[in-house]
Amino acid sequence: MPTLVHEFDWPDRVVIGTVGRPGERTFYLQARTGARRVAIALEKEQSAVLADTIDELLSRLAADATHRVSVPTETPAELVDDDPLDQPVEEEFRAGELRLGWDPRTAQVVIEAYPIEVLEVDAADDDDLADLAADAEAAEPSEMFVVRMPVGTARAFAERTRRVVGAGRPACPRCGRPMDPDGHVCDPTDLPGAV
Repeated sequence: MPTLVHEFDWPDRVVIGTVGRPGERTFYLQARTGARRVAIALEKEQSAVLADTIDELLSRLAADATHRVSVPTETPAELVDDDPLDQPVEEEFRAGELRLGWDPRTAQVVIEAYPIEVLEVDAADDDDLADLAADAEAAEPSEMFVVRMPVGTARAFAERTRRVVGAGRPACPRCGRPMDPDGHVCDPTDLPGAV
């Protein structure tokens, strides 16, 4: 079966946003071109790593004198996007694997996302499980999400993503774990000096 590709080459909008209250938020990577819109679910950690990796890529490009692209060191003011996700948010899939790249032909940052593939496994012996794992690695993904964005948009995307990730529950000043609005009990093993 061919892979269903949700591709956005020059999106009107690409953002990470959330649905839900802090502590129960679901993170989404959403892209829109005209009336066409796609959202995929991500983990908070995936979102944070994506933002950091985009900034690292842009910093390397800015320091590389061999290419002709001018990479902004700060987010261009006209590209700041603080609006909520476009509604309704309809999840296409939950991302399992993310890849980040650079397309020198178009001078765009490229994000690829692939779904978590779940294998149906009945009672099987170790040889059968090894064969299933090998087949899963060789199989084409059922879907993929690809978005390409210019460097200024990528810089704005990374900045917004860091703000969204940081807007969750506040960290406990004693143990560093997130605090719920209805209370928090520190785990003694997380306290400084715990053995």
